[in-house]
Amino acid sequence: MAAHLFFVTGTDTGVGKTVFTALMTAHLREHGIRAVALKPVSSGSRRDGRILRKAAGQVLPLEEVNPWHFRAPLAPREAARRERQRVRLCQALAHIRRVAERFEVVLVEGAGGLLSPLGEDFDSRDLIVALRARTFVVCPNRLGAVNQTLLVFEALPRAAAARASVVLVSPRRPDLASRTNPKLLAERLGPGRIWIMPWLAPKKLTA
Repeated sequence: MAAHLFFVTGTDTGVGKTVFTALMTAHLREHGIRAVALKPVSSGSRRDGRILRKAAGQVLPLEEVNPWHFRAPLAPREAARRERQRVRLCQALAHIRRVAERFEVVLVEGAGGLLSPLGEDFDSRDLIVALRARTFVVCPNRLGAVNQTLLVFEALPRAAAARASVVLVSPRRPDLASRTNPKLLAERLGPGRIWIMPWLAPKKLTA
């Protein structure tokens, strides 16, 4: 694989992974880097895949950005089983690696949290390990964020956790917890590993 690989996971579903991934992709492309974003497996709405495709200038069809999509708004493995389909780790890896041969940077977004089952034999953690991808852990910057983030870091393999960064998604109205969380996490994880994403109105990122 020629590309640098980054994996975006989160403390839960709906925490801002797609927004961060799309913004990172667009930023890299604006600076002349051939970057794309993938969401290999999704369930429920396919909006995330469309947003990621748009962020990369639509250089890939939606079927490559999001090759496995299942209708039920459930963990992808269960949603797939309801459609009598199966997705395996080897299939997801093969797809990501094929795309990586054509670009400088590939950002891969997981579905749900780190351990949510994506297919028959894998979750986001398995993809991170197999791809040796640098990881971003996205978490809403609110009361409870420190515990939630550190639990994800505990679940990551040691090598992946040592390279991972945190993305704290700012609330519309900052409070004492959101102002102190970055410092608390930096004390545990080390300086330079805590990123702050400002609050963005929903209308600023559309599919």
